[in-house]
Amino acid sequence: MTEDLQATITAIIARAPDWIRQELLSKEKSTRARAEEALGAMIAGALKDAGRS
Repeated sequence: MTEDLQATITAIIARAPDWIRQELLSKEKSTRARAEEALGAMIAGALKDAGRS
């Protein structure tokens, strides 16, 4: 993983809203899945935007 890619992903995770952080800790599988999908979309969007630069 390149340093730029790692920095981009780290920045997205650092900006993740509190609700995502809380739901990632949930014991409820569907709740965790919703948070994982949201975080995945945030990361995918940032990587797509980074590819345009």
